[in-house]
Amino acid sequence: MPELPDIVVYIEALEARILNEILESVRIASLFVLRSVAPPVTDLIGRQVRSVHRLGKRIALEFEGDHFLVIHLMIAGRLQWKSPRAPVPRKVGLAAFDFANGTLILTEAGSKKRASIHVVRGGESLASFDRNALEVLDSSLEAFAAVIQSENHTLKRSLTDPRLFSGIGNAYSDEILHRARLSPMKLTGKLSAENIRQLWESTRAVLQEWTQRLRIEAGADFPSKVTAFRPEMAVHGRYGMPCPVCGSPVQRIVYAENECDYCATCQTEGRLLADRAMSRLLKEDWPRSLDELEKHFESRR
Repeated sequence: MPELPDIVVYIEALEARILNEILESVRIASLFVLRSVAPPVTDLIGRQVRSVHRLGKRIALEFEGDHFLVIHLMIAGRLQWKSPRAPVPRKVGLAAFDFANGTLILTEAGSKKRASIHVVRGGESLASFDRNALEVLDSSLEAFAAVIQSENHTLKRSLTDPRLFSGIGNAYSDEILHRARLSPMKLTGKLSAENIRQLWESTRAVLQEWTQRLRIEAGADFPSKVTAFRPEMAVHGRYGMPCPVCGSPVQRIVYAENECDYCATCQTEGRLLADRAMSRLLKEDWPRSLDELEKHFESRR
């Protein structure tokens, strides 16, 4: 799922292309993507784009007349900028928004169609999409501490909770926790003041660094390589590969449709976190540390 750095770079690219431009037409290729009926999406035609906002992981285009188009990319949704009146891709195309200087196309790969667009009128209607979560890049340490300690959950769950923190998802939470050298399963209620400071600093650093990386990668072009898996990442998506800090193999916990990647040496004092599926299967044979894991593999050679 595109997260804060990806969304920020998308918004900057959109501002450079459609700000003050007039929407000439809308083509909806898949009816399920439009999740609102009043006002109709055709009400946007002929209106000028006044601004582009980020609401967590959503993108909101503000049109004159206090109209808003809210786009939620979810996991596989992506934006493309094409030449004027470009065709909508057959298999993955959801909608196209035509301007005089180009066409903004919304696509979604995969069979599970989750991306959505809403058309709303008025600031109050737009506010219904805002979770009022903390914007960490704009926050003080004190404000961050108040939010992270407001509920007692694992760090992984708290960082990715859109009610608590804005724009952080599965990929960057792994990177943040690795940078902070904290276990993803550590409970927020057990954080020390120093832990909280490390986490606040790491969150800000990771989000800022990756936003700048993606800006440089895109350059003057529209972002086209929006992915949660990047070779430059420290742990996310790098299961079994060496940690760039200590060289230990990156570990993972698989749950639902996500995975949590971490370094046992850097983050959990060498302890392996229990993967529910595998620990149920292996029971007492489940290795508890990197040493036990190495012995396990050696015994099978």
